Amino acid sequence: MTGDVAVLGAGMHPWGKWGRGFVEYGTVAARAALADAGVDWRDITSVVGADTVRGGYPGYVAGATFAKALGWQGARVSSVYAACASGAQAIGTARAQLLAGLADVVLVVGADAAPKGFFRPAGGDRPDDPDWLRFRVLGATNPAYFALYARRRMAVHGDTLEDFARVKVKNAAQGSLNPLARYRKAVTAAEVAASAVVADPLRLLDICATSDGAAALVLSTPEFARRRGAVSPVRIRAVSTVTPTYPTTVLDLPDIATDSAAAVPPAEHTFRESVARTAYEEAGIGPEDLSVAEVYDLSTALELQWYEDLGLCAAGQGAELLREGATAPGGRIPVNTSGGLASFGEAVPAQAIAQVCELTWQLRGTAGARQIEGARVGITANQGLFGHGSSVVVVR
Repeated sequence: MTGDVAVLGAGMHPWGKWGRGFVEYGTVAARAALADAGVDWRDITSVVGADTVRGGYPGYVAGATFAKALGWQGARVSSVYAACASGAQAIGTARAQLLAGLADVVLVVGADAAPKGFFRPAGGDRPDDPDWLRFRVLGATNPAYFALYARRRMAVHGDTLEDFARVKVKNAAQGSLNPLARYRKAVTAAEVAASAVVADPLRLLDICATSDGAAALVLSTPEFARRRGAVSPVRIRAVSTVTPTYPTTVLDLPDIATDSAAAVPPAEHTFRESVARTAYEEAGIGPEDLSVAEVYDLSTALELQWYEDLGLCAAGQGAELLREGATAPGGRIPVNTSGGLASFGEAVPAQAIAQVCELTWQLRGTAGARQIEGARVGITANQGLFGHGSSVVVVR
């Protein structure tokens, strides 16, 4: 255990397709987080930006961009790119600065104005880039990968289309209660089944959209929080950003092949399992201590996989956990109380930060109609291309 940092403020810009620039979204979220924290922008000693991307690659120096938009005031600045894990790594960078004594209050911001359709590589030939290769050699778009995961679960664990639809129904119900979500309409299993096939077996309503949106946090040392009158703030206790261990024997984005285990046996735990285990070990907790979780539901099938990777159930038992109602509000471990990416869509640099915003509101008891009674410990699970792990443990 390396020490807690306080979450003084959380703020978001509503997600959707607004047709404006990412800087505007991020500035709105940042000001909302500052107001929530009761901290003046001039008191911020460091700004950490999760890089905005275009076509899957970093396009802007986000930290300095937001510092300029809010008004230059001399704060130190950092920018972080880790694909979909950018927000978690930005939180990790801010936490490291606080624990090292390099800052006493830090603003973390991520925002995007996503292109229409699925993400794709930027133009040009890059034969040494696995992301470029999987598009150009295989034509394997993100939905194609999501479908491969779904087929694997169906073949190995017996998951069904009805199980995948249940995930969407659960998350859409929560999204309908969230004023910040893009999609605020409950759906039925029949509507999921009737939606167009995108990549068999996944339907349109099984896959998340790309969205505009932003999220921000104000983090501080416990001493700064006490000086500001925050006696018992929500705290970040662990940030896991680990990489895979060779050999990796489960296909994962953006790679188009697994490693051979002929000479070296596979690690005891898969990459995604190791992301969560590292967070638990650092926080000194286990899955049995959780009150709520926010996971990376790029597709309905991937949410079921995260149940198992987080240790909420045994391997192959994710669908059963869902059918029992354990991951719904009122269940043993509610998952994606925000509505998840099913209700928000992807705004890449913002989504890991948005997960922590939701956990902050849940642990404060201010989540409104989505509130999980007595929430005390939460975890996020996310991952970025190229082996970027992402998990944050939040406690009250």
